[in-house]
Amino acid sequence: MKTLDPLDFIKSPGIIFDVRSPGEYAQGHLPGAQSMPLFSDSERAIVGTLYKQKGRNVAVEQGLRIVGPKMADFVDFVKDKLEGEKLAKIHCWLGGMRSGSVAWLLETAGIATATLEGGYKRFRRYVLELISSPYPLLVIGGLTGSGKSNILGSLKTYGEQVLDLEQLACHRGSTYGHLNMPPQPTIEHFENKIAFALSRLDLSRPIWIEDESRMIGRCKIPDPLFQRIQESPLFCIECPIEERLERLACEYGQTDISLLVFATKSLSKRLGGSRTQEAISLILEGRLQEAIALTLHYYDASYQYSLKKRLQPCSKMQGDHLTPDEWAKRLILAAKVDHAEQKAS
Repeated sequence: MKTLDPLDFIKSPGIIFDVRSPGEYAQGHLPGAQSMPLFSDSERAIVGTLYKQKGRNVAVEQGLRIVGPKMADFVDFVKDKLEGEKLAKIHCWLGGMRSGSVAWLLETAGIATATLEGGYKRFRRYVLELISSPYPLLVIGGLTGSGKSNILGSLKTYGEQVLDLEQLACHRGSTYGHLNMPPQPTIEHFENKIAFALSRLDLSRPIWIEDESRMIGRCKIPDPLFQRIQESPLFCIECPIEERLERLACEYGQTDISLLVFATKSLSKRLGGSRTQEAISLILEGRLQEAIALTLHYYDASYQYSLKKRLQPCSKMQGDHLTPDEWAKRLILAAKVDHAEQKAS
C-alpha cells in the first residue's frame, strides 16, 4: 500500500474510488472517481455521533459492524471497475481510517492500492492552489452565437492547449445555456474539474479560454481565474448577424418549445415585457431566428459593456462564414504576432 500526494494521485494510472458517504461525494469529488461509500449518509451520522458521545473505540466497533457484511461486495465492485487497470486509488475525507481500511481489504484480496495523502481535504487545498497559480491565458471573445466553443475544439486539434469552462460547467453561459445539457456540477465540483483539466496541461505554455461572465449558469468562476481572464490578451472574433442567427437556430432548433418559452420568460426584466412576449410569440410560430434576434439586443449590449471594463484592449478579427478550423488558424497566427510585438516592445 502506498500513499500519494494529490498530483501523483491524479496522474498515476488506475481508477479512483471515493469511500466517503454519498452526500460528501455529491457535494464534490475527484472527476472520474467511482463512488464506493463505506457508510451511507445515515450510517456515517451514527458513527460520528458515537465518536463524539462515547469515544473512538465505540465508534470503531459500530463501524466494523456496519462494514463487515459489505466487504465482499467492495472487492467485487473494485474488480469489476478496474477493467484491466492495475491500481485502485482510494481516498476518504482526511486520508485516515476509511481509506486505509478499504486499502487494507483490497490488498488482502490481491489488488494493488494507493491512498491519497491527506484525503479529499488535502485535494481541495491543491485545487485552490493550482487555480491560483500563474499560467498564461489567451482569451477568445465575441458576441453570442459567434461559435467560440467550436473554435476552441479546433484549436485543440491543432495541438493548442484549451480550457473549456462551459464544457466543465455543463452550461453555454446564456439564459438558454442549460438547454440540451446535463445537470450542472456544484460550484465546488466545478472547481475540481477546472483543477483536473489544468493538471493535464503544461502551465508554462499558453492556454486558450473563452471570455466568460463571472457566472456560467450557477457555476461561479473562481476569483483568481476570472481575474486572470480579465487581464489576459483578448481576441474578439466578429461575424455577420445572419451567421450568428443561423448558428443559434441550429443549436436550439431541436429543443422542446416549452423549454424555450420558459427560458425566454426569465428574460422579461432585461428585455422588457412587450419584447419578451413578442419573442415568445415568434417561438410558438416557429420563427426561431426572428425570436433569437430580439434576445440578441440584450446579449450584445451586455457583452459590449463588459468589454469596456476589461483591463486589456481587444484585438478584433473579422470573418464571414469562416469554419472553426479557419478561425483557429487565424487565432494561432494572431497570437504569435501579438507575442512577437510584446517581446519587441
